[in-house]
Amino acid sequence: MKAGPGHISRRARAAAGIAWPQRFAALAAAARDPRLQSFYAQGVPAGDYLLKDVPMVALDIETTGLDPARDEIVSIGVVPMTVTRIQASASRYWVLRPDGDLKPESVTIHAITHAQIEAAPDLDAILGELLEALAGRIVVVHCRSIERGFLDAALRARIGEGIEFPVIDTMELEARLYRRPPGFFAWLLGRRRRTESIRLADSRSRYKLPRYRAHHALTDALATAELLQAQVAHRFSAESSLRELCL
Repeated sequence: MKAGPGHISRRARAAAGIAWPQRFAALAAAARDPRLQSFYAQGVPAGDYLLKDVPMVALDIETTGLDPARDEIVSIGVVPMTVTRIQASASRYWVLRPDGDLKPESVTIHAITHAQIEAAPDLDAILGELLEALAGRIVVVHCRSIERGFLDAALRARIGEGIEFPVIDTMELEARLYRRPPGFFAWLLGRRRRTESIRLADSRSRYKLPRYRAHHALTDALATAELLQAQVAHRFSAESSLRELCL
């Protein structure tokens, strides 16, 4: 896959501690699609913002598989939020029509059927609405490789340029606690760190959050929003800086 104008690898951005507002200004100047131009032109909060002042939007994407190069998006859910409030009434949900046939195993997971997608729009038809829902906000996800990877691949296939945006990844926040290597003395004594599941439902259960139906894009977006609020309340603070969580 060819890199777009001004492309910087995500690994390089993480190592450099990229300043996203400046990156968005450069992307706005390089973007060709007017919808992308508008998205980038609205900017994004800087890393020194306090979490309490950061507008956010929880995003979940359901797909036909796990490979952005071969699989496609079949539904998207977005829920505007802050660390103290979830704006459920402003939520959006789209069922989308992929180019290929649905796989039986994916239908089993997300329960979107052939009949539902026959009348559904292509992603390109709702792209402006989606980008408007994300614009100016920090995107909250559970497993950033899905949401960023699939949106980037889908836009490259449709408009010839991808998309970049900062995220708070609730899965990564859990991994900081439960996937770290053991301390030196534990390592010296040959003790292994217990591996905890960092899946969305299991992560929520650690914060005593209710169990929801899995693999529905809107429900999972809401579940991710609630999980972040719990993580901030228990492990961070509304006074924490955005850069402590954002990637």
